[in-house]
Amino acid sequence: MINKKLHLLSFFLLLLAAATFVLAIDTRDTAMLHRPAVGPDRIAFVYAGNLWTADLDGKNPRQLTFEREVVGLPVFSPDGKLIAFSAQRYGNVDVYLIPAEGGQSRRLTWHPGTDLVQDFSPCGKKIFFTSTRNAANRGVSNLFTVPVDGGFPEEVKIPYVYRAKVSPDGRYIAYNHFPDAFRQWKNYRGGRNSIIHIYDRKSNTLEKIPQPEGRCNDIDPIWIKEKIYFLSDRNGEFNLFSYDLKTREIKQLTNYTDFPIIDASGDGEKIIYEQAGYLHLFDPNTAQSHRLVIGIS
Repeated sequence: MINKKLHLLSFFLLLLAAATFVLAIDTRDTAMLHRPAVGPDRIAFVYAGNLWTADLDGKNPRQLTFEREVVGLPVFSPDGKLIAFSAQRYGNVDVYLIPAEGGQSRRLTWHPGTDLVQDFSPCGKKIFFTSTRNAANRGVSNLFTVPVDGGFPEEVKIPYVYRAKVSPDGRYIAYNHFPDAFRQWKNYRGGRNSIIHIYDRKSNTLEKIPQPEGRCNDIDPIWIKEKIYFLSDRNGEFNLFSYDLKTREIKQLTNYTDFPIIDASGDGEKIIYEQAGYLHLFDPNTAQSHRLVIGIS
């Protein structure tokens, strides 16, 4: 009898704890938002495997996909009317396009290799994506473009591209060669550290963002005017930095020490990033950022 009462009491306490947890969820300020993108008049992000958009201030969130299949970083077209993203449908990861205001998505790639969206061309007529389809070595990928109206992809002749962003004039491509080793080994400083290279498509030359002597990991290049903004763990945790293309000066812009900045992207004027499960907008003119409050019920 005593054991039975103890079991009933334990069950009641578990129910009470579960009810308290449910009541504690704040649907006015949702966490676990990731893979953010920013356009001229709205933001996009992934939540629970689906693509969402919201106003620049985080209000009016709207779900665009309903299959929990989004796997890649969404990217806005230059005019903000379209969003390109990668999704796993029909057993494969391909490039898709959807109106930013919502609607039917269109599939643009059909190869069995994994196709991950990277950027739009400055004219908005092509989408850059990386794919393992022509890779000579296992675990590496190359850069391709595909027309937004559909057609055959074309390879960009740069050896091994994992992550890439195109300059506003289309002349330069900032990219990482290989997948991130630091995802498995925090503060990784081995030979597969992430380096941002800058390729000049006109002169066919290459330079890289300088790193300290002990190496570091630099990722997520973002082009804004005469600077490249990027994430780096060169001073400990991943924070936002800038690299002046004229003076070659590197400057740290955020100072998080608790959780890293995970993903960052921009639209040529502003930057959005994820930190500690929340999204933040960064203004390069003031070097100030603020956390967005986004409520998803």
